[in-house]
Amino acid sequence: MRIFLLIGLALLAVNAQADRLKDIASVEGVRDNQLFGYGLVIGLNGTGDNNAFTDQSFTGVLSQFGIILPEGENANSQNVAAVSITATLPPFAKPGQKIDITASSIGNAESLQGGTLLLSTLKGADGQVYAVAQGNLVVGGLGTQGADGSRASLSIPTVGRIPNGATVERVVPSSFNRGDTLTFNLNRPDFTTARQVSERINALLGPGVAQTLDATSVRVSAPRDPSQRVTFLSILENLDVDVGEERARIVVNSRTGTIIIGQHVKVSPAAVTHGSLTVTIKPPAEPGQPEDAEALLGGETLYAPRQELVVNEDSGHMFLFGPSASLNDIVRAVNQVGAAPGDVMAILEGLKQAGAINADLVII
Repeated sequence: MRIFLLIGLALLAVNAQADRLKDIASVEGVRDNQLFGYGLVIGLNGTGDNNAFTDQSFTGVLSQFGIILPEGENANSQNVAAVSITATLPPFAKPGQKIDITASSIGNAESLQGGTLLLSTLKGADGQVYAVAQGNLVVGGLGTQGADGSRASLSIPTVGRIPNGATVERVVPSSFNRGDTLTFNLNRPDFTTARQVSERINALLGPGVAQTLDATSVRVSAPRDPSQRVTFLSILENLDVDVGEERARIVVNSRTGTIIIGQHVKVSPAAVTHGSLTVTIKPPAEPGQPEDAEALLGGETLYAPRQELVVNEDSGHMFLFGPSASLNDIVRAVNQVGAAPGDVMAILEGLKQAGAINADLVII
């Protein structure tokens, strides 16, 4: 199996790239909130549940309309399915605004195609109701079953969405307008980036306005007035900041054989053998002569270190590279030898254990 090696486009640039502050950091306290609920989907074409809790829930709904089933009787409707409802409440969402919801079957329903969600409440982690949901499900999957018990399905027919299917009923308290400061939290903790953010803000607003707390957080003095604070934050989040380069890293996808190698990966002298595959990285001496004529007459030959990368298999493949084992050399060597994913991962792990690679090795 041929190995595909990719170099992340974001890592190809030698110089740090400037990004907007809003793209690399978030404001502390300005966050999404997860909502969860339980409901019933009706109107299914015989593809609903056949569970006791679904019958109990549906009986409870009927009782709200004055319909009381005789004792010991169950609705036993195949057109009803019990679902869990999930939604994301964005920051600063106000009562009356709409949000999308997802309904997922929690019973043995075969499909939610064509179903309608009955009025359901969505709660937050504090147990309070923050939205109510209802509407017709949009199901992308398709499922069918033959008389002989054979089945065929396309995608997942037991999960559906309702765009704008929930109405916000309660505002989530936010700390955005509290205190005299705002804190930016970097999406990717990095000391260099945190320092760059602080220096960029201070260069615009004056010394001491921004203070770096750690590799993630930068605290900024901000006005208390809400309207001024919004304008203030609008200016800051559009500042261009030089982002620190990522640490040297190699990411290996063991399922697809994809390998992503960062820009700063370096390999030191080492030799790794795995099965019929041998990789040798050695620094032979390379002679050098002084440029000056006088020094040439009375001088002596010097030797400069030079790395070679050799990949050897029983098939006779051997590759020699110089003057150093660069990233492109490694990529070309593994592609030409046609090594299997297990071979490459074993080599990388061996080099990491031997301390011959300066990069973090991540296997997914």
